[in-house]
Amino acid sequence: MDTQHLSAPTRPQSLNPRGVTHINTPHTSHYTVVGNHLAQHRELSLTAIGLGLHIQSLPSGARVDIKTLAARFPEGETSVAAALRELEAHGYLARIRERLPNGRIVTHTVSYNQPAHRRSGHTTPTETEPASDRSTPKTPASKTPPAPPPTTSPEPEPTPAPPPPPSSSSSPSSSPPAEPEPAATPEPPLPEPRTPDLDRHRAATALLTTLHHHDPRLLLPERAVRRLAPAVAAWLERGAHPDAVRHALTANLPRDPLRHPAALLAHRLTECLPPLPPGPALRPHPLQTCDGCDRAFRSPHPGRCRDCRTNLPEVA
Repeated sequence: MDTQHLSAPTRPQSLNPRGVTHINTPHTSHYTVVGNHLAQHRELSLTAIGLGLHIQSLPSGARVDIKTLAARFPEGETSVAAALRELEAHGYLARIRERLPNGRIVTHTVSYNQPAHRRSGHTTPTETEPASDRSTPKTPASKTPPAPPPTTSPEPEPTPAPPPPPSSSSSPSSSPPAEPEPAATPEPPLPEPRTPDLDRHRAATALLTTLHHHDPRLLLPERAVRRLAPAVAAWLERGAHPDAVRHALTANLPRDPLRHPAALLAHRLTECLPPLPPGPALRPHPLQTCDGCDRAFRSPHPGRCRDCRTNLPEVA
């Protein structure tokens, strides 16, 4: 009789006639600790609360963009985007945009299980609520009073400090000001033909409007064709064959989606511009008929040949 039977049914629990009855079973694995300040938030929608709980349960590195979440849940992209904006407005989510060295822009998503820590400047996404405070949703509020003082104390004063970085002698103990970022160098202008030629301009326009036959991503708008046509005409003026120009613009295109095909073509037309052809060779003087001996000789003007001019004084 002293043997404990684990399979024995538990004592039935009386149901609460006025509200929900909780039957809690302790979790030993695959669970997430979520604060009541999010689960019982009075300003967030049910979609935002559920999405916030889902994001906090995901491991680090999981994709939480709009398309991925819309494919996971029955809500559409519009509802998911609105819920993400709610979480971001209430401090449970932050989306940071960063430009990579190759010019591509990526978005980093940061999830906060304690929005009060984010407002006070302590970003500790791994910090969780103690088990004893799960049932009292007001405990996080009791911890918030010490956090705001840094934001209300002389913190706003350091913000005007960055404007006078040249006078470093006035604040020797302060950290050196950050070096200003170098100004972006302006892009070189597009090449233009030295002499206007309507036929050459028409050939350049036709070449640009048919580039999408080689790659559908190179379907250019009319405004881009007008801007790039003089550059293509400059190539044709320098002796480049239209097939050579087309090959220079369509060869070795990146495999990633082309977000700005006109900018790529403008870069290639500027950086790969062929050199000017050599100057025209000196043409020989035309043939003239000598007035004295009827012999042909080359001279810019008609008259006598060299022999007749040499013997002219002797004859006289």
